Amino acid sequence: MIPTLPRLLAALALTSAAVAQAQPAAYMLDPTHTFVTFEVSHFGTSTNRGRFDKKQGSVQLDRAAKTGKLEVTIDTASINTGTEAFTKHLQSKDFLDVATHPSAKFVSEQFSFNGDKVSEIAGQFTLLGKTQPLTLKTLNFNCYQSPMLKREVCGGDFEATMQRSQWGMNWGLNMGMPDQVRLVIQVEGVRQ
Repeated sequence: MIPTLPRLLAALALTSAAVAQAQPAAYMLDPTHTFVTFEVSHFGTSTNRGRFDKKQGSVQLDRAAKTGKLEVTIDTASINTGTEAFTKHLQSKDFLDVATHPSAKFVSEQFSFNGDKVSEIAGQFTLLGKTQPLTLKTLNFNCYQSPMLKREVCGGDFEATMQRSQWGMNWGLNMGMPDQVRLVIQVEGVRQ
């Protein structure tokens, strides 16, 4: 039986709608709701914390197909610990060497999902000119319709633990300073 023209058009419309829904949505990171902070133990006594004030990036997310892409660039000179001397030491060749390596970058095309929510993002982190794998674990993820922006916003809280020596950041290890650094990332992306 040959379908009638109206049925054929309806079938094409449904197919086109399904294809349109399966395409990834693009999001730009909102710098007012995106923060990259770090925590490192200070000789097992207290916890030193700081953040990077300048970062930019984009995300492509397709919750139906359970795929995503992420690219985030961090201005390493924008590190801020709240203590000028400590901040300057972290900017020096002993740690971030911001004069030679003014940025760090995380890229990923490996998103894991639990239902339609992102549960993990595995990617490559470039720091001090070296690229190593890094996995962000999801603590919280949500999408909502922003009443102020009139657009969809997706984001959440993520964390990762890295060994700084993998990127060649070895200063202080022989004095008992820890190698382990905890990254805590709060991120929101606005749909474009």
